[in-house]
Amino acid sequence: MVFVTGGTGLIGSFITRRLLEEGYKVRALRRADCDMNLVADFEGDVEWIEGDVLDVEGLVEAMKGAEMVVHNAAIVSFYQQDADRMRLINVEGTANVVNACLDLGVKKLCHISSVAALGRSESNKPLDEKTKWEESEFNTAYARSKYLSELQVWRGVEEGLNAVVLNPSIVLGPGDWDKSSTKLFQQVWKNSKYYVDGYLNYVDVRDITKAVVKAFSSDISGERFVLNGGRVSYYDFYKEVAENFGRKAPDFKVSSWLLKSLARLGGMMSVFTGKSHLVSKETVRLLQHPSQYDSSKAERLLDLKYTSFEESISWSCKGLSQRYGL
Repeated sequence: MVFVTGGTGLIGSFITRRLLEEGYKVRALRRADCDMNLVADFEGDVEWIEGDVLDVEGLVEAMKGAEMVVHNAAIVSFYQQDADRMRLINVEGTANVVNACLDLGVKKLCHISSVAALGRSESNKPLDEKTKWEESEFNTAYARSKYLSELQVWRGVEEGLNAVVLNPSIVLGPGDWDKSSTKLFQQVWKNSKYYVDGYLNYVDVRDITKAVVKAFSSDISGERFVLNGGRVSYYDFYKEVAENFGRKAPDFKVSSWLLKSLARLGGMMSVFTGKSHLVSKETVRLLQHPSQYDSSKAERLLDLKYTSFEESISWSCKGLSQRYGL
């Protein structure tokens, strides 16, 4: 049996679906108030446990009997006011999962991290699994939380835990387009006229599920894998999405000073609305210092063949069109 945290989000829902297809029995942790839309088609095939990664006793009880664990639960935000919450959920939550795995003798943990955990290098060299974390003004609070959460996994490995870490870049798939990276698709559908200068590193969510299954079926342990299908400009991304949606592609490039103004405005709006916005001070810094990633290790050791950009966008847009009746 596989125990999954964060099983109702974009990545977690597709991992859970893939595990079921592979014949695994799945038990998944969910919050009482979580949105189940992404798992509606297989909800009845999963043993759902209401709980929280911060509830140590409840977590241990929920994980009893699990041979393998996928830890995917995390908070993603690029607003400084969420830093404490991210540290709590992402770091302490991961520590709790690691400790439970050690206490219960779990055979293997697959920790879903992020390329953000690699940090930002001052050089233009592609980042890979050997990249050492460097303190930098370009490291976001989210990145620090994911780096620190990985340290908890490596601490567990030192204590005898069999674990693999996956570091995906921006994830493409038909998720909730009011959340995370899928907001980019919604922006195009709403006929936004604007695009930002910069590059986007991406990976198809289905490729992440392939990596999880391969990690569980292999003897690989104590390794991390960067998962990145490629790198495209934001303009080319928006153009491809627009073509698939039958919309007009954005044609007005936002200047750096306007982007900074939007970030300040977005920050003020988030205080009053309680909702995050696509543009923040941290996302602006990321745009100004784009990274490149070498993901060849996963191709070699996990035999992972990445889905093409065009196929991933086409599939995502079809799925979103069906989900939202576009």
